[in-house]
Amino acid sequence: MRIEDYSESELVALLQMDNIKAFDQLYKKYHAQIYNNILRLLKDADESENILQDLFITLWEKRFSIDPQKPIANWLFQVSYNKSITQLKKNLKQSLAFKQIENDMMLADEKDVYFREAKIKILEEAFVKLSPQKRKVFDLCKIQGKSYEETARELNISKHTVKEYLSVAVKAVKEYVEQHPVNNVVFIYIIVALKIML
Repeated sequence: MRIEDYSESELVALLQMDNIKAFDQLYKKYHAQIYNNILRLLKDADESENILQDLFITLWEKRFSIDPQKPIANWLFQVSYNKSITQLKKNLKQSLAFKQIENDMMLADEKDVYFREAKIKILEEAFVKLSPQKRKVFDLCKIQGKSYEETARELNISKHTVKEYLSVAVKAVKEYVEQHPVNNVVFIYIIVALKIML
């Protein structure tokens, strides 16, 4: 009997017996539709591919806890949806954190001049320590608000590289601020914002 002829419940039962062919068959059957659903939510091909891969890793890791008598499609779509929502929340937190810093700097009144200038000064000092390419990625993505794809195209690098550079840049800025604190309020404000981005 060919693997393609097995029912879903039989495939799950085989999966729980560590049958790789059953795993491959489930992937072939559902990956395209699930990927499209994820992409509709995230609007980012690389992130959607990462979620898809993580989904099937989770399927393999949790195979023994799955009930073969229940539709595996429901499990796959629900877990992929949950993972997508988690990623969306993470992306939103990163975006809002930088927008909040920018808004605070733009809208601060005269009594907050020192606070605003201290934030700008410490952030500028931290940015200088970054490599030129990482500084550009940080500026384009988080200051100018450009997408990973737009940044990658402008700098002629991959979106994966953009994400990697951005992660390194945020961590480097955080470390610099921790090592060179100014006013306690400024220090706490910046560190909290940077932790949200990580």
